[in-house]
Amino acid sequence: MSFAADQAVHATLNYLHRTDRRPYLYMFDPPDGVPPAWGEIHPVPDVPVRNGRLLPEPPSLDGNGFEFHLQETAVTDFYDPVQIRDIYYPEVESLLAVITGAEKIVIFDHTLRAIEKFHAGIKGMRPPTMNIHNDYTEASGPERVRDHLPPEEAERRLKHRFLEINVWRPIRGPLQDCPLAMCDSSTLKPEDLMASDLIYPDRVTETYSVAYSPAHRWYYYPKMQRNEALVFKGFDSDAGARTRFTPHTAFNDPTAPADKLPRESIEVRALVFLPPR
Repeated sequence: MSFAADQAVHATLNYLHRTDRRPYLYMFDPPDGVPPAWGEIHPVPDVPVRNGRLLPEPPSLDGNGFEFHLQETAVTDFYDPVQIRDIYYPEVESLLAVITGAEKIVIFDHTLRAIEKFHAGIKGMRPPTMNIHNDYTEASGPERVRDHLPPEEAERRLKHRFLEINVWRPIRGPLQDCPLAMCDSSTLKPEDLMASDLIYPDRVTETYSVAYSPAHRWYYYPKMQRNEALVFKGFDSDAGARTRFTPHTAFNDPTAPADKLPRESIEVRALVFLPPR
């Protein structure tokens, strides 16, 4: 995918410096005297983040790691857990079935990010993540299957190709505050990825942090509305696939107006099991 320079905004994206020490992040209050996170943030200024709406050809999961889709939703309140479970999850499952031709889809998780509600201390709300990351690693991708399927089925499914896919959309729009930037994962090399610990009270899992490379190409979709969604790979079990992991991050769009709506978004995570070949 090629792009003219004037079709991009230039923003600071937060990578991580590679060091001998393993990065980590506590997802709860750590023990006394232990910092809640460790990692040497590497802010890289003036990174072109190109307008995906202007691409001559739409990106694809297998070609670039992400896709953009229009999808209306019948949800009237994304903060109502009953509507999320009974309406939104089936909508996401239908979208993923059409995109992937999956044999089975297991939606296992969602996250609500709402800046105002987070600062008001409302339980369950998170702020946007402003560091480049990928939710799963070579180790934690299969781990997720074992977490969410019965043992016998998990081992059977792990013998065939599966994906972990995120579906991200604004709760209200136009979204201009901390939009989501996607790295074209065909521009990613294995050495760009750094396994990092994500520490919960009952377990430790892994995510990938990302080291800077000038080869990375970044895209976003300006002014997204609630009927628009970004669909992207967090993990692909096919070691020979062109795209397996899709780094992403929220970023400050320098062209956003001062009176922009505070960010509100939802992301759903699903295991997608493809038919055996």
